Amino acid sequence: MRLATLRTDDGTRAARRDGDSYILLTHTDVGALLSSGDDWHNAARAAEGDRVDAAKAVHAPLVPHPNKIICLGLNYATHINEMGRDTPRYPTLFAKYDGSLIGAYDPITLPAVSDSTDWEAELGFVIGRPARHVPKEKALDFVAGYTVVNDVTVREYQRRTREFLAGKTFEATTPVGPELVTADEFGDQEPDLEIRCEVDGEVMQRSRTSDLLFGIADIVAYVSDIITLLAGDIICTGTPGGVGDGRDPKVYLKEGQTLRTVVEGLGETRNVCVRETTTA
Repeated sequence: MRLATLRTDDGTRAARRDGDSYILLTHTDVGALLSSGDDWHNAARAAEGDRVDAAKAVHAPLVPHPNKIICLGLNYATHINEMGRDTPRYPTLFAKYDGSLIGAYDPITLPAVSDSTDWEAELGFVIGRPARHVPKEKALDFVAGYTVVNDVTVREYQRRTREFLAGKTFEATTPVGPELVTADEFGDQEPDLEIRCEVDGEVMQRSRTSDLLFGIADIVAYVSDIITLLAGDIICTGTPGGVGDGRDPKVYLKEGQTLRTVVEGLGETRNVCVRETTTA
């Protein structure tokens, strides 16, 4: 099953993909659907409602206001090597705020205060029910499904301190979507998917999610020992090698460029970069 959050004249609505259209659900977004109870999957599959032509659908962020957005750094060997970092013993965690999220086809805002905005294609997943102290062997039971993320990063701000947050949560920079592909579509197993990032059609990153240092189950088990994961929480699993900051010379996103992020079987995000305008 494929789920999305669409913008409508009456606000956002969760929707289920059905061929060439979406069926609108009663919930305001995918996060609200997942938070509605353990039977959300059956309820979404059985629901009928107004339809929206998929070709005309306007996608909001998959979960517009998650309780948490948890991200991993340094989770592919190729990226660890290009950034000159040591292989971590434990997952490297940081967070974003929901103001950074955009829809799958919304413009990416290049901040006025920096010219070092970089791409980071990632596999994202969304939690389906509360998870606390979950053992690794049961961790996938708490995953609602998978999606496409680009953890767009302002490198100058990331490097200003030892903490990643400042460079990771600039406003309107992080596309998430277009759809949540539910975990049962992958046999409730960790998927092995190709992940690719393109800038104006040029491939910058290409890898497979099986190359993750810490996999989905590792991440859920580790994070759930720290804090209770809630339905609708977004987790971004990290990026492979090929980022602009790891190149010589370094390459960053420019106004007018199109950033395309593709994860096999999940879909793609496609975002035009626009320069932020400021007012005094």
